[in-house]
Amino acid sequence: MKLPVLLILALAALTTAAHAAPLALYVSPKGSDAATGSSKSPMATLDGARARLRTLKTASKLPKEGVTVWLAEGDYPLRDTWKLGPEDDLSPIPVTYAAAKGKTVRVTGGQSVANWTRVTDNAVLDRIDPSARTHVWQSDLKAQGVTNYGAIVSRGFGRPLAHAALELFYNDAPMTLARWPNEGSWAMTGGKESESAEQHFGYTDDRPARWTKAEDAWVHGYWSFDWADSYEQIQTIDTQKKEITTVGKGAFGYSGARRWYALNLLEELDAPGEWYLDRKTGILYFWPPKGDAPTGKAVVSIANDLIVLDHVSNVTLRGLTLEDCRGRAVTINGGARNVIDGCTIRDCGNHGAEISDTTDSGVRGCRISETGDGGVILSGGDRKTLAPGRNFVENCRIERYSRWSRTYRAGVVVSGVGNHIAHCLISDAPHNAILLSGNDHVIEYNEIHHVCQETGDSGAFYMGRDWTMRGDIVRFNYFHDLGGAKGLQAGGVNDVQAIYLDDTAAGATVFGNICVRAGRGALVGGGRDNILDNNIFVDCRTAISLDDRGLGWAAKSLLPGGDWNMQANLAAVGYDKPPYSTRYPHLANILQDDPNAPKYNTIRHNISVRCTTWLDLSEKAKPGITISNNLTNADPLFVNEKQGDYRLKSKSPAFKLGFQAIPFDRIGPIPPPK
Repeated sequence: MKLPVLLILALAALTTAAHAAPLALYVSPKGSDAATGSSKSPMATLDGARARLRTLKTASKLPKEGVTVWLAEGDYPLRDTWKLGPEDDLSPIPVTYAAAKGKTVRVTGGQSVANWTRVTDNAVLDRIDPSARTHVWQSDLKAQGVTNYGAIVSRGFGRPLAHAALELFYNDAPMTLARWPNEGSWAMTGGKESESAEQHFGYTDDRPARWTKAEDAWVHGYWSFDWADSYEQIQTIDTQKKEITTVGKGAFGYSGARRWYALNLLEELDAPGEWYLDRKTGILYFWPPKGDAPTGKAVVSIANDLIVLDHVSNVTLRGLTLEDCRGRAVTINGGARNVIDGCTIRDCGNHGAEISDTTDSGVRGCRISETGDGGVILSGGDRKTLAPGRNFVENCRIERYSRWSRTYRAGVVVSGVGNHIAHCLISDAPHNAILLSGNDHVIEYNEIHHVCQETGDSGAFYMGRDWTMRGDIVRFNYFHDLGGAKGLQAGGVNDVQAIYLDDTAAGATVFGNICVRAGRGALVGGGRDNILDNNIFVDCRTAISLDDRGLGWAAKSLLPGGDWNMQANLAAVGYDKPPYSTRYPHLANILQDDPNAPKYNTIRHNISVRCTTWLDLSEKAKPGITISNNLTNADPLFVNEKQGDYRLKSKSPAFKLGFQAIPFDRIGPIPPPK
């Protein structure tokens, strides 16, 4: 049948109008993937929305103004990773997957746990501490279709990233795998600090005698250094020798008088919030953190990585809650202009997000917490050409990360060239806040506090061991209340630094930072071409420390073939040719310029208040340093130090020395517009 001419013209007009405005597709847990995707006939899943966009792409029916996929309030469970690949790239058309305004949209890799009952099996009760037996509940995961529990593996310093095994989350918080001693306490290995072994360690308490029949028991500890932890599986327990042998070797072997604890033990399920999974029977045992019965929302993690954007561009994830997975919440690999915006990311087994091999992409306005490893891995840019990545982590709150791997899994790990971390609040973690490698990054306007809480010889901001990593700027950041761990090696609870330019780190500019109660404010570990200018240090053990390690204990590590790979790193980027030789003039002839010596460092216009030591400077470092116009013995006239306001009054004597006002009120996350 032929259509009337007027109807044809009307349809054409509608099509033109539709293509003149962004396309909106709607998804709801109550919808159907066979629906039209309109607001009144929504689809049901992310898979459905992706399939619809592929169809429209094939038919060339996508508006250049963009597409928004609106997700209605509710839960969107994923059992497998949801992925956008090259076939989903709609470039240059932008695509946004967004929560409906004002609604909570949960993209979850977990499954709810139900059917809790009291423990009645006497064989199980005999293994549980008598004081805990009436508090422990059980649920049969197999009966609820959960049979893949994952496996606990060795994690920590020097170990590759690995997905977590199944975890239990209760009322949106991670619970504690049953352990001894209980959370917040440590046991100590037997023997002296000077004693070491490859694959076994001694213990001093009689408690391990209870674990001799336990299967898949593990230990976690700082086995040799306070900056290197690892998880190791118990192989045998010799109760006569009081010795535990592990399947693998702890990080750097086992030494005496080091912190450790045991975990994954039903025998130690003896405190609120602890749980244990019998992998043979599929029975989950749990002592709820509050109240008698587990009446709250209990979820176990099932999916590995939640969302992967692989070589697509112009994709935004906005306003979503991404949670309860064994791996990463979001992975962005390749492409450009991809953004995670205003999302809540929590309860992940690895990092909240990993962004790599991309440009102009990042995380903005997100809250990231309770991750098993760090917060965000951010890389991009070309180190050989020094072309910037322009990737970013901005205006985010990153807290309570590194639940599993405790060291070198920072709030943000940034690498490559020309990336940006700004206006973030990073807090409450065992080790670094920001871990940097690469060139020309800018770290600014961040507030960092209560990190390095479990480690020693650590830095809230950390970089090191590469002469070619230059041009990095650390400015206008507020570091405060760092460290505080107990049971550390020599160095004590303040063996932490706000800004750690470790092991001959070079070419960094540290400007306008505020370091309060931060152990050492800044430590320059024998490096060169570093500028420490216009910083404020208050109540630190040492304001600034600069040593000459390259001329002493670290000299061999800097030689060709040395274990720091310093000269191999030079060759890898063509350090004596453009762009390196022109961008960083002192680098081109470094091997002819006494490379181990800490040269061309500048310390000027800094303020030190009540620091035990203003400047700890080794003798051999003195010839290569310029020191000028620092205020160290006068009141700088803070506006209101008691209230934490470290701006300077107009009559501060620091201004006469060339100090520049720090924009203190711009530090930290920027509130959203009203």
